[in-house]
Parts: sequence; structure tokens; C-alpha cells
Amino acid sequence: MERKIWLIFVMAFLGACDMIEYHPYDVRIHGETDMNGKNIPRIEAACAGKDTVRFALMGDTQRFYDETEDFVTHLNGRNDVDFVIHGGDVSDFGLTKEFEWVRDIMNKLDVPYVTLLGNHDVLGNGLDAFEEVFGAVNFDFMAGKNRFICLNTNALEFDYSHPIPDFKYVYSLLADSVTEVSRTVPVMHVAPGDIEFNNNVSLVFHELLKRFPGMEFCLHAHDHKLKEDDLFDDGIMYYGCSYMKDRNYLLFTLTPDWYGYEVVYY
Repeated sequence: MERKIWLIFVMAFLGACDMIEYHPYDVRIHGETDMNGKNIPRIEAACAGKDTVRFALMGDTQRFYDETEDFVTHLNGRNDVDFVIHGGDVSDFGLTKEFEWVRDIMNKLDVPYVTLLGNHDVLGNGLDAFEEVFGAVNFDFMAGKNRFICLNTNALEFDYSHPIPDFKYVYSLLADSVTEVSRTVPVMHVAPGDIEFNNNVSLVFHELLKRFPGMEFCLHAHDHKLKEDDLFDDGIMYYGCSYMKDRNYLLFTLTPDWYGYEVVYY
């Protein structure tokens, strides 16, 4: 009788293994992975041949799950947005579950989205979780004739042990002749001048970005407030979105000879 009871206990335990959280940083991902790799082709297909492209910039979801859910509901009520850029800080503590929770919320969007790496996303084993759930920390894509270059700029979190920003990657994009690019839009989590950025190379970084065709402005998140700065006094604007707690996002419209943006509250 005791052996039967023990056998039942062991079988029940083994059957419940999937319910066990081994460690909050265990990087055992459940659900979809490589979200950027899946969504970039969707963005490029949806925007192919378009003269006017419209996208939303948001970021710093962290622990603001209700606000992020409401953002998704709000955006799904529109029919004029082509895609969404999450500017980073998906998580607050780099916990595996945080990446899964935000991914599951963002996956409810009717339009495709891409996600950048934030400084909080590097905490613990967060980098491994981010790369598994979303993909590479540096990537680019086309939306119509607009090229988006998404870069990891969180130098402080890597203790300056890695080349961040990755100039080798940026130079490789300069050498990659993409035809019919009318505008380049660099996107990052942390902008130059922030303590998280490697400001030893900030001017060189900015000058390198200016070599791309149609460089008019850059985008970032991180500061938890709306920002509009001509950081290097040369007419190249850096626009920053607020965090999800403030229940707003930036809506950009790009045409061949003009761009504009507005702050949208929900």
C-alpha cells in the first residue's frame, strides 16, 4: 500500500513540473520566442510601397501592466498605425516572467511591434531572457523607404566590458547599400548625455549616425518623461517618449519630404 501511495505521489510531482518556477532568473521561456524576427517581416510587408508611414513609440513598461494593456486596447481601436516600437525597459528587475508577461500583452496588438533592450532588461539574467523572447540587441528594418536602426546603448549596465554602442555593427550598416532609403531613423533606449551612455564616444556616435541618408531625428525612451532635444545643436532632434505610467505615447507620421509627431493620451 505504501509503495502505491509513493508511486502516485511521484507521478503527481512529475506531472506538475511545468508549474514549478525553478528560479526567477532561470530563463526557461514559455510561449513564443524571437518576436522581433517574426514581426520585422510583417512590418516590411505592411509598409511596402507606402509613401506615408505611421508608427507609435512607447517604452518603459516595467511593472505597469494595466497601463500597457490599456495602451494595446487603445491602439487596436485605431486603424491608422502601421507598427509599434517598444523603446526598452520591458522589465523592471530582469525577471524571466516579466519578459513573458509583457510579450503576451504586446502580442495582443493588431499591428506588429519591435522591442529594444533597456538598462533594466540587463539585470540578472535579463539579457539572456530578452534575446530569447525578442532577439538580437542590435537590429534594423525597413518601413517603406524609411530605415530604422535599433541599437543597444546601455553601456553602464555592461560595465563598459562590451563595445556599446557597437560601432562595428553601425559601420556594417553603412557599408550595406540598401536601395531607395529616403530617411534613416536611429532608435535607442538611452540617448547620449545620459549616465547610462558611454559619453566618451557620444559625439563620434552622433557624427557616425549623420552619415546615414536622410538623418533628421533619433528616438529613445528611458527618461520616464517626454523629451525633445537638439542635443548637439545641429538640427538633429532626439525625441523621447514617457513611461507607460503616464498613459501616453508618441505617434510619428513620415512622408517622403516631411515628418511630424504628436503626443497621444489614452
